[in-house]
Amino acid sequence: MLAIFKRELRSYLFSPLAYVLVAVFVGLGSYFFSVILLSTRVADLGGYFANMALVAMFIAPLLTMRLWSEEEQKGTAELLLTSPVTMAGIVAGKYLAALVVYLLAIGISLLYPLILGLYGEPDWGPIISAYLGFILLGATYLAVGFFASSLTSSQVLAGVTGIGILLLFWIVGWLSSALGPGVGQVTDYLSVLNQFDDFLKGILNSTHLVYYGSLIVTFLFLSVQNLQRRIWGD
Repeated sequence: MLAIFKRELRSYLFSPLAYVLVAVFVGLGSYFFSVILLSTRVADLGGYFANMALVAMFIAPLLTMRLWSEEEQKGTAELLLTSPVTMAGIVAGKYLAALVVYLLAIGISLLYPLILGLYGEPDWGPIISAYLGFILLGATYLAVGFFASSLTSSQVLAGVTGIGILLLFWIVGWLSSALGPGVGQVTDYLSVLNQFDDFLKGILNSTHLVYYGSLIVTFLFLSVQNLQRRIWGD
């Protein structure tokens, strides 16, 4: 798995697309941070993370769309499967490489709380919890993106599918008020947006950790099962 991780991370480092996506992520983040700070004059990152949650929803599937689709396009999938590693190890190695790239992009944003600390008196609790929530949110996005990549050999189709799945998880919470108690509570719980809101408020709840952890494990498990089905089915 470590060899797969290093191979995939090296591939990202030599990929122009990865640099473009990180640049877009950082550029939009800088824009939101500057505009919100200048308009509100409040030492807070809630608005920044609320906007970047939507940006990451599009960036993550584009970052992961090549993880398996590219292997099939280049005809290296069969060669990869002959390596002494399980399918779960392949998926884990590739996923962790994408996660590292995502964390590097987030790491650049650490300049923002430093700026707030120099020129204001921010409440560090919500900022720390927001970073934790944003990492979990992005990790979930990447797991969904990997699953989309495991469905097709087309990178474009994988990216679009990943964005579509994430949009469903984004808007499902909107149905809660229309469906009423019971079913409405379920759709409200399934919303990645509603789960993330508490992190922005500085609220750390074990149910949120279970929610994101369950989605990550579920979509990575589905990726493993889907790849095994496609390979052995062929």
